[in-house]
Amino acid sequence: MADVATRIIRIDPLTPDPALIGAAATVIREGGLVGFPTETVYGLGADALNPAALGRIYAAKGRPPDNPLILHLSSLDQLVWVAAEVPASAYPLMQRFWPGPLTLVLPKSPRVPALATGGLATVAVRIPAHPVALALIQAARTPLAAPSANRSGFPSPTTAQHVFDDLHGCIALILDGGPTAIGVESTVLDVTCTPPILLRPGGITREALETVSGPVRWAVDAQEQQRSPGTRYRHYSPRAPVLVLETARPDILQHQLTAALQRGQRVGCLLHQLEL
Repeated sequence: MADVATRIIRIDPLTPDPALIGAAATVIREGGLVGFPTETVYGLGADALNPAALGRIYAAKGRPPDNPLILHLSSLDQLVWVAAEVPASAYPLMQRFWPGPLTLVLPKSPRVPALATGGLATVAVRIPAHPVALALIQAARTPLAAPSANRSGFPSPTTAQHVFDDLHGCIALILDGGPTAIGVESTVLDVTCTPPILLRPGGITREALETVSGPVRWAVDAQEQQRSPGTRYRHYSPRAPVLVLETARPDILQHQLTAALQRGQRVGCLLHQLEL
C-alpha cells in the first residue's frame, strides 16, 4: 500500500481546532486512515465498524490480520456499540483509570467486524486521555480502531514525524499534536475472567490495578496472550542494539554505561525500579 499523499496538520493538543478535527473526521468517515496523538503513543485511526477501513490499517502497517486492534471510544455511552456485555468487575477500573492508558478486554458485540478482533470473541477497548483523540472520535461519530501508527514490529511513534517516517505514502493525514506524554502503550487487562489477567504491561502498573480490582495475574501462555493486541508477533523492536541486564546491582549497570559512553555511543536506559 503506497502512493497516498500524506499531509501533516499541526493542531493544538489542548484546544484542538474544530475545523481541523472535522477535516480528519471526514477522512475517517470516508474509510481513510488518520494518524493522531493519544497520551500513550500516536495511533493509526480508522472507523472500527468499517471492515474495508480496518483492512487498510493492516495493509499500511504490514500487520498480520489475526493480531487484534484496540477500539478507542470517547465516552462510556459508546460501549454498547462494541461490547456484548460489561462484567461488573470492569466498572471500578473504568471509573478509576478512564480516560487513560488502560485497555480492557470485554465480550465482543456482533456489530464489531471480526477483522477488528483478530477473529476472537473478545474486543479490546479504551477511552484515551487526550483532547485531540477524544475530539476526533466524537466528530467521526464512530469508535476508532487505532493501533500504534508505525510499521509492525518497530518502536511505537511518540511524535508526528515518527509517524510520517514510517507511514508516509500509506495514510492520508497526520494530526501533529506534539510529543506524547507517556511514550509506551496502554496496559491491557482481560476482565472476562476472575481474577483479571494482565495481558500486556503498559502505562498503568499491575500494582495500581490491584488497588482497585484486587489480585491480578499475569498471562501464562500464548493462548491467553493472543487476546491482547500487540503481543502475538515481534513487537517494539528498535533499530539499534539492545543489551538486557538481569541484575539488581547498580555497579554492573554503571560499568556497562561507562563502557558504552567511552565507545562514543548514545545510550538510553529503561529501568523497572527508579532506585536501581
